[in-house]
Amino acid sequence: MSNKILITGAGGYIGSVASYTLLQKGYEVIGFDNFSTGYKVPLELLTKKYPHSFRYYEGDLRTNISKVFEKENNIKAVLHYAASCLVDESMKNPSKYFDNNVGGTNSLLKAMVEAKVKNIIFSSTCAVYGEAQYMPIDEKHPLNPSQPYGVSKMMVEEIMKWYGTLKDLHYVILRYFNVCGASDDGLIGDSKKPSTLLVQNAVRGALGIEPFKLTCPEVDTPDKTPIRDYINVVDLNEAHIKALEYIFNGGANEIINLGTGSGNSVLEIVNKVQEVCKVKFEIGKSAPREGDDAKKIANIEKAKQLLNWEPKRTIKDSISSLIAWYKAHPHGWM
Repeated sequence: MSNKILITGAGGYIGSVASYTLLQKGYEVIGFDNFSTGYKVPLELLTKKYPHSFRYYEGDLRTNISKVFEKENNIKAVLHYAASCLVDESMKNPSKYFDNNVGGTNSLLKAMVEAKVKNIIFSSTCAVYGEAQYMPIDEKHPLNPSQPYGVSKMMVEEIMKWYGTLKDLHYVILRYFNVCGASDDGLIGDSKKPSTLLVQNAVRGALGIEPFKLTCPEVDTPDKTPIRDYINVVDLNEAHIKALEYIFNGGANEIINLGTGSGNSVLEIVNKVQEVCKVKFEIGKSAPREGDDAKKIANIEKAKQLLNWEPKRTIKDSISSLIAWYKAHPHGWM
């Protein structure tokens, strides 16, 4: 019997690619989403493609996740992607982030304990570190988040540690750096409208889907634009599968960074997209987002050692998969 995995936020960008990646590897997948920002279309597509190993439920973590555990026997682990994740929005609407990210996760953990499901992989973020004190950032870096989004994830990490101590929860917390790309075949990609993700927006600009605008503040880097560590979404999800295997094999509770270990500035990414797409496009400017730091690059040694994982896909691979995705779905899932 294949391992049955529950994916929260399965209709979102990373969750839908996760569902597809796990199904391709032979897992049985149960999706769960309230579709506030996720989409039903990719889950309907996966239901048709994998009728015997994928199904999904609509619901909200804060109210009815326990029903899924009642209906589905033998869930072996949860991949928890469901969260509000816009830094700028969290500055304007902090209550949404504490309600959804902290409250929703606590409801999930409570339901897991009741259903005796012991294993969880949690999507955290490099935003918990705040302004980098040294580079590259390892897991021992002090936590000093500068916006409610990062604080909400840091709070969940603490809650998870207590469930580990008191309720024998087994977890791996994965702190993502900047996620980009689509599934390798371009079938499943990012449908956020508007997207806040740089590589996605630059590809949309190159394809003429919508004008491209820089949203970053001017910072103290060589070209005055923020430097980030861009990790491909399939590489990221393959790390989740490695984390599942690690937990199933009795690995200890851990916190692990996921990135590439190298960085690109915003302008370097824009130039790379222009090069791959063989097109020059105009670079507009909009009001800078709140809460952006100058530079963040991951130290990924722990992921290499503990999970035997490292990223395989280049920034060019991510751009190419996004080109395929946006050519097929210029306006995302309709």
